[in-house]
Amino acid sequence: MNWLPTSASTFAPQVDSILFLVTIISVVSIILVSFMLIYFVFKYKRKSVNDQTPAITHDSFLETLWTVIPTILCIVIFIYGYVYYDRYTTTPKDAYEINVTARRWSWSFAYPNGKKTFNELYVPINKPIRLVMQSDDVLHSFFVPAFRVKQDLIGNRYTFINFTPTKEGVFDIYCTEYCGLSHSDMIAKVHVVSEFEYAKWESGEEAKVENAYADMAPSKVGEQLYSSKGCVACHSIDGANGVGPSWKALYGKKREFTDGSSELADENYIKNSILYPVKGPDAKLVKGYGPVMPSYQGLLSDSEITAIIEYIKTIK
Repeated sequence: MNWLPTSASTFAPQVDSILFLVTIISVVSIILVSFMLIYFVFKYKRKSVNDQTPAITHDSFLETLWTVIPTILCIVIFIYGYVYYDRYTTTPKDAYEINVTARRWSWSFAYPNGKKTFNELYVPINKPIRLVMQSDDVLHSFFVPAFRVKQDLIGNRYTFINFTPTKEGVFDIYCTEYCGLSHSDMIAKVHVVSEFEYAKWESGEEAKVENAYADMAPSKVGEQLYSSKGCVACHSIDGANGVGPSWKALYGKKREFTDGSSELADENYIKNSILYPVKGPDAKLVKGYGPVMPSYQGLLSDSEITAIIEYIKTIK
């Protein structure tokens, strides 16, 4: 049984050791206090109704003891934690910098070479990473349990986080600051890959990613993208109202817009709604909904958009 998530960064063992120290101190303290409490209950139990309580004013030795020992323990925990915090907030000179933008209810990542991803963060193993983060709307919080790193994202202000991944794999990213209706759906993935695989991915040679969908029907690929790209946060598939229109029976349906016009929801309409939801020459806002959807331009390939459209067609 694993009490803690996988340890996958250089910070994780340090955080775990601090947690272990605090846990040991807490367990020893509660056992000691509970034992003394039970012991005194029996030792000083009144034997008769005529027993008089002794007039004890204070005990200087005990008062000093229970003041000094907790103080020393608090200082030890503080020093131990501060050493980790100092390393956590100090950016290595050779750190690889990635920009992160949070919005209700998704994450987007921009890389130094101009590449962008949506709800999918790619980093090379054993390479120091620095995330420069901001929020487009309300307060969010970036948390990767496997890395033991967490940092709030604030509107009109940059915040930063540093980590060095030490284990290849796919790990969860959560928003741990309540940010509205679909807060619990604001989940992303961080992919830790070898330097060779990362170089291939960064240069655009994404054969490994494309091959994952090679034997899948487009509608099935679209179903996976519905969850992985954050569509699930705003668009239901059962007809329920959400932040955005439901995808149930969307294809082929007449859409009414805030400017009084209307249009049939065909392939072109759906693609334009993904690329130009609130801005651009083809932007059209469905009546009854606000301009909250981000543009997926540069975040989804044409094949991924096609797969999403094929999935929408199956939702009757």
